[in-house]
Amino acid sequence: MASNGTGIFVTLTQIGYACGLFFLVPIGDLVDRRSLILAFFGLEGAALLTATLSQSAGMFAAASVAIGLLAISAQVVVPYAAHMAPESKRGTTVGIVMSGLLLGILSARTLSGLISHAAGWRVVFLFGAILMMSLMTIMWRLLPRQPVSGSVRSYLQLLSSVVTLFVTQPVLRRRSLYGACVFAAFSVFWTSLTFLLSGEPYRYSDAVIGLFGLCGVAGALSASFAGRLSDKGRTLAGTGSFLLLAMVSFALSAWGSARLIGVILGTILLDLGVQGTQILNQSQIYGLGAGERSRLTAAYMTPYFLGGAVGSAASVVAYRSGGWTAVCAVGATIVGIAFVRWLFEAIGAVGYKS
Repeated sequence: MASNGTGIFVTLTQIGYACGLFFLVPIGDLVDRRSLILAFFGLEGAALLTATLSQSAGMFAAASVAIGLLAISAQVVVPYAAHMAPESKRGTTVGIVMSGLLLGILSARTLSGLISHAAGWRVVFLFGAILMMSLMTIMWRLLPRQPVSGSVRSYLQLLSSVVTLFVTQPVLRRRSLYGACVFAAFSVFWTSLTFLLSGEPYRYSDAVIGLFGLCGVAGALSASFAGRLSDKGRTLAGTGSFLLLAMVSFALSAWGSARLIGVILGTILLDLGVQGTQILNQSQIYGLGAGERSRLTAAYMTPYFLGGAVGSAASVVAYRSGGWTAVCAVGATIVGIAFVRWLFEAIGAVGYKS
């Protein structure tokens, strides 16, 4: 399984995740989210176990698609938490949940590498299956039911309303643009960071490069802070500040092409900017409708994920044509698009108040 073709399985997992965002996440507005979370956790455990036991590339490919498809359970948990929280604490609640999600991602990166090195890739998937089944049991005992409050009663109507929400809600479209841009820039950075650190003047091993992911702890910590900003009504100013941080991060990273401190500082500031913007975006869109939060999540996260895919592709092209400096220029430009749109929003807000 450790051949040059393993990238195909990663792509299949990403395709599965993209499909899950649009086709499965909205179901949270049609059925009890507690039941949906439990089902996704259980099925994800089964998919991971299938990957563990796979004896052929075809079987592993099918398991990879299923793993991605069902990994969207986190995108059901977030609107679930937002729905359970009082209005005055929604931003803080979303920030806490997202902090846990981000710390989990960081821990998974480190832990999976250690397990794979010590016991092989199958044990990584087996550990994931056991973890998902354990979480399902915990969730079954602790999560209260969440009655459906929306008016949609059919699955096809549910999917069509995702598109309708995107077309009719300007806040959703604007926040989707911010999200797609910051995640595209995030992907631009991380896609080519390995190229930079593995070449001159650094020549780091994969293990050392992996440690740079720990810089993402800053992003996880910023999630709670961003949630509190939202609850205090400072979403607009906070968004501009986080976007500005992301742009500055690329300037530091470009300077760090020959100075490690620049790369480290750039990584920290980028994670702060991206995750802070993400929390403020989600806090805003979840205020648009209590009975539509799963569909709002799907409408927001689909362009967010597509932005990441575009950013990854742009990063490879930029690095091949102009090296790390070109990568940083592309990343800063993408965030700059979001920042310019934010400026129009801020000017409009000032004009409205005057």
